[in-house]
Amino acid sequence: MIRKTVGGVVEATEGVKDNMTFMLGGFGLCGIPENSIAELVKKNIKGLTCISNNAGVDDFGLGLLLQQKQIKKMVSSYVGENDEFERQMLSGELDVELIPQGTLAERCKAAQGGFPAFYTPAGYGTEVAEGKETREFNGKMYILEKAFKADFAFVKAWKGDEAGNLIFKGTARNFNPCMCGAAKITVAEVEELVPAGTLDPDQVHIPGIFVQRIFQGERYEKRIEQRTVRKKE
Repeated sequence: MIRKTVGGVVEATEGVKDNMTFMLGGFGLCGIPENSIAELVKKNIKGLTCISNNAGVDDFGLGLLLQQKQIKKMVSSYVGENDEFERQMLSGELDVELIPQGTLAERCKAAQGGFPAFYTPAGYGTEVAEGKETREFNGKMYILEKAFKADFAFVKAWKGDEAGNLIFKGTARNFNPCMCGAAKITVAEVEELVPAGTLDPDQVHIPGIFVQRIFQGERYEKRIEQRTVRKKE
């Protein structure tokens, strides 16, 4: 059986360069490839285009890359919770492409499945449709959306094995799975790395064929994005 394990995050990020396009999994602060992001910050590569549901917060997730001005363009569906993101976008320092959340996921899935494009009704008649091909199906208008093209996909899973098979937990399944195999190289970091054959095949969410590199991450933070408590009576 092919082993996809690498020695750690340094080896996992070999080949990353300036001006590349990266996919980064996560939903809010859940399922973020923290170790990979930290290494990208350390490597100080610039001019990046990042495809991610959101950009974390000021001091966590992609917010760390934004702090260092390493991101040239963000392709996202949500831009809240991050003051630096807002500042750079409004000042024109950061190019931002906002995409409906479902379309963002489907553009990842299209790349994963090898489909060059697909039609969706989401965004028709709005700025999202400007400059895009439109077509009518059964009396309803659709716009043509193209699959993403990325150099690396960095994802984070709860558990994985040496063959690259992955299991995600909870909300981390929103964007991480559809980014696996959607780039030239998929790097998976996991909380727990086990020998091949250990995982129950019925529990595997992503098979190892979609993963090129896998390593066990370290020191994951369990943050709460927005803490809501009942007022003291």
